[in-house]
Amino acid sequence: MLAALHVISIGANMTSQKDPARRGSERMSNSSFRGMQFLFKVIDFVYPYIDKRVQSFGIRPGITVVDYGCGPSRYTSRFAHLVGEKGRVFAVDIHELVIEAVKKRIEKQGLKTVTPILARGYDSGIPDDVANITCAIDMFFAINDPTTFLKELRRITGPEGFLIIDDGHQSRKETKRKIAASGYWEVMEETKDHLRCKPLSVA
Repeated sequence: MLAALHVISIGANMTSQKDPARRGSERMSNSSFRGMQFLFKVIDFVYPYIDKRVQSFGIRPGITVVDYGCGPSRYTSRFAHLVGEKGRVFAVDIHELVIEAVKKRIEKQGLKTVTPILARGYDSGIPDDVANITCAIDMFFAINDPTTFLKELRRITGPEGFLIIDDGHQSRKETKRKIAASGYWEVMEETKDHLRCKPLSVA
């Protein structure tokens, strides 16, 4: 069995470690975030598909999952319930309002295993090899520097762990091209919904 997993969510607004300004276009405005937050509440009420979706991610009790790009933490709370009391969840985002929203959800739902993290550029500040599963959901298409981004996900994911990533608003061909070009991940399985990737050894 894998060591305890952590779930980390980092929002779809991030700036490059080497050049934080490059991430500016990834960071939505405060009003856009509030609008997105309201829209997702409506969507989740009308079409509650997330619970079913995360069942295919392979998240188990007691593991560490990284949800990189949590946004309003729709997935973070589900991950927390799946890993249970012995697991851990890190909710990471580049947007201060997102982190505040995560903190409110933690308090309201009693999510004691969730740790919110404000990312600085693509750097999450998470220790090396922490995550058994890292999730990047509905945000990869917006990343300006996919190789630097995927390098950070590789750093925080353990050698026996894996990455769950989806296309978002880009083609599957483009998603796979970016992953292959990075040199940090190999696609090991794909469904219509997402890709499961294993980390590559990096000298």
